[in-house]
This record gives sequence, structure tokens and C-alpha cells, in this order.
Amino acid sequence: MKVIFLKDVKGQGKKGQVKEVSEGYATNFLLPRGLVRPATDGNVKVLENQAAAEQRRKDNEKEEAQNLGKKLDELTLTMKAKAGEGGRLFGAITSKQIAEALASANGITIDKRKIELGEPIRHLGVTQVSVKLHTEVKATLKVQVTEE
Repeated sequence: MKVIFLKDVKGQGKKGQVKEVSEGYATNFLLPRGLVRPATDGNVKVLENQAAAEQRRKDNEKEEAQNLGKKLDELTLTMKAKAGEGGRLFGAITSKQIAEALASANGITIDKRKIELGEPIRHLGVTQVSVKLHTEVKATLKVQVTEE
């Protein structure tokens, strides 16, 4: 019996996959638990439409991330901090502070975990900070730290 998997079933198939399984297994186990749907022409078309909609959504997300990446590449974020001699900061500037400054100054909301800052910024000057916007899209933000 041909079925469409609605959920991952260990050892049988993954969600969205069309596969041939024994009729008894399908009718007695998979169908009552809502794990599969019979692979009729209508159900296969619905599956194809869902896959196409999911692909369009992913493409839109990637395009939005690329547009945001272009904005961030051109942007220089200026932050003020107290500094001592030699340009060393009292404290440090973390990814959380960078995310908050982006949100307040430019209205761009980015999760602090997407800002890839190896270690906090502890000196005055311009620092290049990598921002991961999408699995395939990265941007570089310039953070300029000036003395308060």
C-alpha cells in the first residue's frame, strides 16, 4: 500500500515521503495513529503544493536576510563607553549591547545569538563583527567604540 508519511517514523520514512508499506502495517498501526495518509492522487497533489509553498517561504526568508545583510554591511554602529589609558575600556561591549544599540538606533532587531563576537570588545576603535542572518547569509557590521 502506498502511503504519505505525515510524521517521521523510525525505520520506515520521513515526513513528506511517499513509500510502499505492507497493507496490514498501514491499516493496523500507521493510519490509526495518524502517522500516514493513503497516497491518492489528491493527497499527492496536496503534498506537492505544501512543498512548493514551503520552498517559496524559504526563498523569501533568504531574500529578506540578503537585503538586511546589505544594510548591515553599509552601517557603522557607534557606541560610547568609558575608557582608561591606552584606549582600554572599563568593562566590555557584548553582543547583547550591540543588539540593543541596533534596535534602538536603527530599528533593526537581531537576536544577540546571531551576532558572532568571539570575545567582548575591550578597546576603542572600529571592530568588524560578523552577523549570521540565515544559514547561507552572513553580514559584517562595523562597531565603532568611542570614549564617553
